[in-house]
Amino acid sequence: MNSQPDQFDLVKNRLTLHATRLARIREHMVLADIPALLIVEPNSILYATGASNMQVWSARTPARYLLIVTDHPAVLFDFKGAEHLARNLPTIGHIGSAEGLDMVSSGGDPRGAAERFAMQIEAHIRALDPTIDKIGIDRFPLYATDALRRRGFHLVDSDEVFTPARKIKLPIEIAYLEEAMRRVDLATERLENFVRPGMTESEAWGEFHYILMAKQGQYVSTRLFQSGPNTFPYFQECGDRILEPGDLLCLDTDAVGFEGYCVDYSRTFVCGDVKATDEQRRLYANAREQLETNAALLAPGIEFRELAEKAWKIPEEFQASRYYCIGHGLGMAGEFPNIPHAAPGQPYPLPGVIEPGMILCMESYVGTAKSDQGVKLEDQYLILEDRVERMSNYRFDDRLG
Repeated sequence: MNSQPDQFDLVKNRLTLHATRLARIREHMVLADIPALLIVEPNSILYATGASNMQVWSARTPARYLLIVTDHPAVLFDFKGAEHLARNLPTIGHIGSAEGLDMVSSGGDPRGAAERFAMQIEAHIRALDPTIDKIGIDRFPLYATDALRRRGFHLVDSDEVFTPARKIKLPIEIAYLEEAMRRVDLATERLENFVRPGMTESEAWGEFHYILMAKQGQYVSTRLFQSGPNTFPYFQECGDRILEPGDLLCLDTDAVGFEGYCVDYSRTFVCGDVKATDEQRRLYANAREQLETNAALLAPGIEFRELAEKAWKIPEEFQASRYYCIGHGLGMAGEFPNIPHAAPGQPYPLPGVIEPGMILCMESYVGTAKSDQGVKLEDQYLILEDRVERMSNYRFDDRLG
């Protein structure tokens, strides 16, 4: 990783960051032959314009949306009463008020709201380019998409634009990703330093949240902090279990941090001032071997298939509880690709290669019902033209190996 970025420059360059990402989206609109995009997913709105408004709430409530027409200023329809939030963003040419499109946000009339919404969008598109009849959309409610189709629009998936655009990180994005990592490391350190037997999982995890919020983070996408028997099988959520001396503690950061960029690495610790058991060290050694073996395979140009075929061979003991993928992309969310395991005798399902500019998170989970515990490790990597850089350099617990 580079030295710590100048935080003043990061703030000063935000508008350039936003404009560069929007230009990237426009390039991919042309490549995909999609002349207009209509977006309700808040992460995609943030990526394209820098506009943020109640991101978690907006992820479940369709009450703000963005229209991008090639070669025309973007139009943001924001939540009523919040139109001022994006007023100073040069990525947005016009701001209007959105229709709430579900039962609650529409005031109990989603069909009527959908008709008003479709009229609104049609009027703006016709004013900008009356020849447009194709729109790339994402997660709009059914009534809204039906209303657009009734007005003659052919709807396609906006992922045809956003997925290839976002899978390769722009050079200007790297400093923001590194700063997000630095701040999340402080949150992980706070958790590790404050955790102690007698706390609940949620109390300990709250220390992570405290620093994440204090350092201008956004939220955590999952509740993946577990202790003791809750570490097996994986994906159990943080709860009210009281931590005991010698528990394994598994943390997956899954943090949406500075400027909306994600930080995703995992560490496993021992709770309390005690030695790890032989079984804990055995599980940990296998998890480290899996992580490091697979990470060593990363290289620009390697096929996903080749990576999967050469990946660490998971012992039969751990097969049933293995992590669902070898690794995945990252940016402002979990992004393309999800790299599946190879299945013997079956065609590999994911075509493509690792490309410079990708950020990949390599996953490891090793657990067993025999000891009712597991180890979760993960690191985040930046793929460059001639090498691979590990972005996540938070320490491992040396009591475990």
